Amino acid sequence: MKTKRLAVASQADLWGIEESGKPTVVDLFSGCGGLSYGFVRSGYQVLLGVDNDAAALETFRWNHPGSRTLNTDLAAEDSVTQIKKSLLGRKAEFIIAGPPCQGFSLTGTRNFDDPRNSLYLSVFRAVEELAPTGFVIENVKGMKTLYQGQVMNEVIRRFEHLDYEVAVKLLNAADYGVPQLRQRLVFVGLRKSLGRFSFPQASCDPDSYLGCQAAIGDLPSRKNKPGLEKDSYTSDPITPYQTKMRNGCDVLSNHVATRHAEFVKQVIALVPEGGNYKDLPPGVGESRRFNEAWTRYHSQRPSRTIDTGHRNHFHYRYNRVPTIRENARLQSFPDSFVFYGTRTQQNRQVGNAVPPLLGEAIGHQLLNYLR
Repeated sequence: MKTKRLAVASQADLWGIEESGKPTVVDLFSGCGGLSYGFVRSGYQVLLGVDNDAAALETFRWNHPGSRTLNTDLAAEDSVTQIKKSLLGRKAEFIIAGPPCQGFSLTGTRNFDDPRNSLYLSVFRAVEELAPTGFVIENVKGMKTLYQGQVMNEVIRRFEHLDYEVAVKLLNAADYGVPQLRQRLVFVGLRKSLGRFSFPQASCDPDSYLGCQAAIGDLPSRKNKPGLEKDSYTSDPITPYQTKMRNGCDVLSNHVATRHAEFVKQVIALVPEGGNYKDLPPGVGESRRFNEAWTRYHSQRPSRTIDTGHRNHFHYRYNRVPTIRENARLQSFPDSFVFYGTRTQQNRQVGNAVPPLLGEAIGHQLLNYLR
């Protein structure tokens, strides 16, 4: 689906309605905008989303009215110059980012400036040149111990050199009301005059984590038909989370089931609720035997970490992989947040995103420092 572009009469129109008094945000490596959407929910104005994934930026545009997008390679030397031009003179008070760290080549010699680390280095350049009040960086939990913690410590050291006080913590999204066990390492930096950031307290404990059924149990089963890109609900919400996720919607989007081959459905049927490949009979499902293979969610527990694919996790009740909408619910995206692109692109957008409820908790906590 192509994005409808409207003619604008002035620069002010280009930004949509001016949201005076709201702190402003630029989202780097934005993807579809899960982190920035959480910041919007907690009272921020997102000025710009930057990525090089066209489909993800289309999703970002449709779900962040009044925000602009920039399709560019953040590893490029002129990427910050492009960001400045796209901001049209506006000041970004916060930079939020989720740069990939697959390219880290750091060794005992601390060769952090290796060109293969250019994506992460681009965040330093952006913070240095845009001089925001603060920043938030999210990454995989493995970064904490990568090269015996050298990478994490070097990130902190470099930002402290730019006059930021940096706090870092491993957060679990389930602690903040997300029905998913998803651990991410989060850096929050503030100008030293504001002090060190204190992470928000968890709103849930393991005994009160939200389970899959409470999150997605109201969605149509798609047992006898795959469904349509735009469809209707067939029942009322049952839990407060389901009501919250419907967000006033009367149209259900992105809830299309995958058509599996009969033998695949037969294998899935053999996996008990909460089980995985280890529960399959000998000789069954041998082509996929690794930690996440043939994992069926448990109705009363949070899901495993949503990934960018869609072949390894299965619905707690139905013999199929979750739909885009079901995975989006498990990531805490409301049903009003619509995903664009091919099904593969949509799965990648959902799996790569920061859960909005986690972003919202961090955003709320940051407001305390601005006040």
